[in-house]
Amino acid sequence: MRYRKLGNTDLQLSEIGFGAWTIGADWWGHIDDASAIAMLNRALELGINYFDTADQYGQGRSERLVGEAFNGRRDQVVIGGKFGYDFYNNAPSSGGEHKEMPQNFEPSFIRFALEQTLTRLGTDYLDLWLVHNARMTAIDDCGIWETLDDLKRAGKLRHYGVALGPAIGWQDEGLRAMTARPIDSMQIIYNMLEQDPGRAFFPVAEEQGVGLLVRVPHSSGLLEGKYTLETSFAATDHRSFRKRDWLVEGLQKLEQLRFLTDGAPATIGQIALRYCLAQPSVTTVLPNLYGLDQLEEFATAGDLPDLTADEVARVDRLYDRNFGLPQAAAVP
Repeated sequence: MRYRKLGNTDLQLSEIGFGAWTIGADWWGHIDDASAIAMLNRALELGINYFDTADQYGQGRSERLVGEAFNGRRDQVVIGGKFGYDFYNNAPSSGGEHKEMPQNFEPSFIRFALEQTLTRLGTDYLDLWLVHNARMTAIDDCGIWETLDDLKRAGKLRHYGVALGPAIGWQDEGLRAMTARPIDSMQIIYNMLEQDPGRAFFPVAEEQGVGLLVRVPHSSGLLEGKYTLETSFAATDHRSFRKRDWLVEGLQKLEQLRFLTDGAPATIGQIALRYCLAQPSVTTVLPNLYGLDQLEEFATAGDLPDLTADEVARVDRLYDRNFGLPQAAAVP
């Protein structure tokens, strides 16, 4: 495993991180506590030191599992969290966690949410705390940033930033956050099939010293190389809500990426991670993890050589012409 410095901070993060969304919520299928903790422990053994969670993931469950797994080993891990969703005062909708919950960025709630997070994690500080799915109103809200500065001075936070989402996009918010706020990190969606607006963030992140964290590097599983036209998703899996065109067109695009694995000692899932890491401003990549076999595969990507400039350029050219598919048929 290789490590990179997070922007202008002193944090050294593993190139492959552990996105603890999948173990906390059931969007990708249920993972029981024992299996989740086994995955977290194995990740640390494999050299992964960055664990990315959020209070909203399973309404505290993800944080609790991370805390239990690393009890007594806090100095061996770097923990990043997120805040802003108020599940304390809002019951889940009938759609479960597939419906976005109201946000609350009042200073008193921010402080309350942090104390709850620290208690669940069993720690007295966070290495990184991100405004979860920050809209422009949050980025422009001085009270949020003043509160974060206060918490940093109090030693409860080492660094803070923003996470963009929930879906792909948010270019204006990302650019504003990096240029108008003293953030250390920003979490974005970026992968071979969904390159925009990520490409607009890279030069600004380098200029501002903002370390980028990439989520959804496998385009919600398409780039794992496991799906076929016969693949179906359980009703509780968020991908069951997508139109079938997403799967059909995604597999057509994946076929054109075979040149990356022909003769290479790597899977397309591993190469998808190395593609994201071709960007110097990207500190770590957060694949969705839902099993030990997959964890082993993706963690090993941290030992693989970088893609060549020609390979990256060829992927980018395919993306720029929508992989040869009719533009009207492109999945947004």
